[in-house]
Amino acid sequence: MGITIAPLDVADQAAIDQAYRIGAAANEADLPDFPPFCRRRFEASVRHPMPGNAPLWALARLDGLPAGYLALELPQLDNTENATVDLIVHPGYRRRGVGRALREHAVRLLRERGRKRVVGMAVHALPGGPARSGAGAAFAAWAGARPALAEVRRRLDTTRLDDAALDAALAEARSRAAGYRTVRWQGHTPEEYVADIAYLDGRLMADAPLGDVEWEPERIDADRLRGTDLALDARGRRRYHTAVRHEASGRLVAWTLLDVGASADWHAFQQITLVDPEHRGHRLGLLAKVENLRHLLAHEPAVRAIDTFNAAENAHMVRINEQLGFRPVDGWTDWQLTI
Repeated sequence: MGITIAPLDVADQAAIDQAYRIGAAANEADLPDFPPFCRRRFEASVRHPMPGNAPLWALARLDGLPAGYLALELPQLDNTENATVDLIVHPGYRRRGVGRALREHAVRLLRERGRKRVVGMAVHALPGGPARSGAGAAFAAWAGARPALAEVRRRLDTTRLDDAALDAALAEARSRAAGYRTVRWQGHTPEEYVADIAYLDGRLMADAPLGDVEWEPERIDADRLRGTDLALDARGRRRYHTAVRHEASGRLVAWTLLDVGASADWHAFQQITLVDPEHRGHRLGLLAKVENLRHLLAHEPAVRAIDTFNAAENAHMVRINEQLGFRPVDGWTDWQLTI
């Protein structure tokens, strides 16, 4: 029968289950220290895409058996020449042409829709770190992609937090942050903060190091922010926010977010941390991150591991994270393919 590829129908629960099992097997084989592959998050990604993105899913079968899947996201509100990709092959069916077939299928779909480039990530081992397969990077290079941005995943073991060091970091930050105060919330952003958080969220791609990744700043407004809240609700992500308010203007000028998934109460991701350029130099990022870490742990006492990804060249944020106790685990590369 060979390899066949068909669109993944959102109404076809059996096919979604098959794709989920492929992702779970790959997650267990390739990233055994990650939380279990979350079914709720996966199904919501298929059925409830992030606002401003049009997903394209496909399921590959080898001799009739589910062997791999393709997930493309096509931005609709900005970056309309770009796409992102997850291309996953079941560990039991690798090196049998499934990845090659999915790559060709993806390129055909992207060309039909006028996309000029696609970005995906692959993991690799760091010196002294846990073993990681180099298959993803080798496949990306074979597929014609170029390494565009080097990232490092760091993990904080919350069972070994140095509370005295955190107290000192918080005192240092507060000594530099006269005229600012922190605010906290969970889940959806309160209405009075929406405009400021949308502005800060939209700055991410302008302010974060992107290396050679060709990605323009995203257009975030209140509707898109609210849509993101609903999409994250559907994925079962429990979110903890701390922002910093500039007292003189009344604006939120820094913001950080931690979230916990539905599949593992022991694990969280450190997501965005951003400080408005006009308010840098006051240790607001450190202030927000320390307070949000304690905000999270007060409500999620089971969390014992927090992962964060930083561009290797983002020395300032890396320094803050390592001050908090984050330590390198593995390396990740953003690969960019020109179509």
